[in-house]
Amino acid sequence: MGTTVATFLQMKREGKKIAMLTCYDYSIAKILDEAGVDAVLVGDSLGCVVLGYPDTLSVTMEDMIRHGSAVVRGCSRALVVIDMPFMSYQASVYDAVVNAGRLIKEARGHAVKLEGGAAVADRIRAISEAGIPVQAHLGMTPQSVNALSGFKVQGKGEEAARRLLADARTVEEAGAFSVVLECVPPRLAALISRKLTIPTIGIGAGEGCDGQILVAQDMLGMYRDFTPRFVRRFGEVGAGMREAFSSYVNAVRTGTFPGPEHAFAKADCDEEILARLEQE
Repeated sequence: MGTTVATFLQMKREGKKIAMLTCYDYSIAKILDEAGVDAVLVGDSLGCVVLGYPDTLSVTMEDMIRHGSAVVRGCSRALVVIDMPFMSYQASVYDAVVNAGRLIKEARGHAVKLEGGAAVADRIRAISEAGIPVQAHLGMTPQSVNALSGFKVQGKGEEAARRLLADARTVEEAGAFSVVLECVPPRLAALISRKLTIPTIGIGAGEGCDGQILVAQDMLGMYRDFTPRFVRRFGEVGAGMREAFSSYVNAVRTGTFPGPEHAFAKADCDEEILARLEQE
C-alpha cells in the first residue's frame, strides 16, 4: 500500500499539497491511481453522478459497498476513502461503528468519511477507537441540504465562522485524520488549515487548504447536469465521448463497422457447411 493516514499527516508537516479525486468505478480508479493521485474518495455523490438522483440522500450502504469495492480493486497505491451514506451513522454510535466496519470489511476501504462537526464527534471518536480512520467533512454538507436550505457557502459572518472553526477543532480532537472543507470562504479555510494539525482538503474553499478534491467526472467534463463554480475543467473528455459515440452510431448505420478486420475469419464456417445450412 502506498498512501496511508500517516502519509497525509507527513505531507501536512512538510507543506506538500494532497491531491484527491472522487470516482466510483474500477476503470477510472485504475487510471487515477496510475496518474499519482494521493487518495481516492468514493463519494455518495455517486447518487447524482452515477445513479441520476437529484441529491445524495437516496444512496444506500449497499451502493457504497458495491462501488467502494470496485474502486479499491482499481487502486494499488492511493488511499481509498469511502463515504458513509445518509442515515448510516446519524441515528446512533452503534450504527456508525457497524456501518463503518462494513465499508472496511466488505468493501475493503482504507478509511471512511462522514459529514458534520460537534454533533457527530462521538461517532468519529467511536469509529476511530474501533481502528477505522475517519475523514470529517465540514462546511456545505450535501446530506444536510434540506437543513441548510440548499447548496450554499457556509461560514459567512463571525458567528458562523467561529462555529466552523470550533467544529474543525472538535473533529480533530475526536480523532479525525483529516477534514474536507466544502464551500467555505477561502480566508476562513486558510485560517482553519493553520489552526489544525490534521490536513484540510478543500473543495470550493480556496488555495489555503492542505489539499484539494474534485469529482473526476466534473473535472473531465463528463457530468454536465450541474457544474459548481469551484470546478475547473482539466479535460473535455465528455465532448470526446459524445463525438466517439456519434461516430459509432454513424458507422453502424452506414455499414462501415464492422469491417473484415473485426471478424474472426479463421473460425468462420466453410462453404460446404454453409451450403447445407442454406438448404435446410
